[in-house]
Amino acid sequence: MRESAGRFGRLGWLWLSALVFIIDQASKAWFEHTLGLYDQIVVIPDLFSWTLAYNTGAAFSFLADHSGWQRWLFAAIAIVVSAVLLVWLKRLGRQDTWLAIALALVLGGALGNLYDRMVLGHVIDFIYVHWRDTWRYPAFNVADSAITVGAVMLALDMFKSKKSGEKAHD
Repeated sequence: MRESAGRFGRLGWLWLSALVFIIDQASKAWFEHTLGLYDQIVVIPDLFSWTLAYNTGAAFSFLADHSGWQRWLFAAIAIVVSAVLLVWLKRLGRQDTWLAIALALVLGGALGNLYDRMVLGHVIDFIYVHWRDTWRYPAFNVADSAITVGAVMLALDMFKSKKSGEKAHD
């Protein structure tokens, strides 16, 4: 039986979403004011650098080369997903801490990138992982990292729930 977390569910975890948002926006502002577009600060030679990049598309610059309509599509998707995450978070019980943290991370990241998209017209990326000149991972940011960690946590929760015989979370 699911123990209720009260009238507001696990919305207390929104502090984590706010923290992700603040760290994301502060780091983006710092790198945008410190670096010129595509300038690099090498942290670990041939592996890791800070570099400023703008992404007008979605993950991996998907649809970035289009005329601008994608900005509004991705913003609308982020708004709908954020609303769904809020409702989901509100409905969680006390024992759903892992799931609440996962949802809060995804929500904070989604709101960080939504802000960029709506206000700036592009998402600011600055974390660049590569192997010499042979392999390059697309630049990303704190919001992307929070979304990824949250998504992995959601997947792990789904497998844990199925394996232990518990009912999977809706």
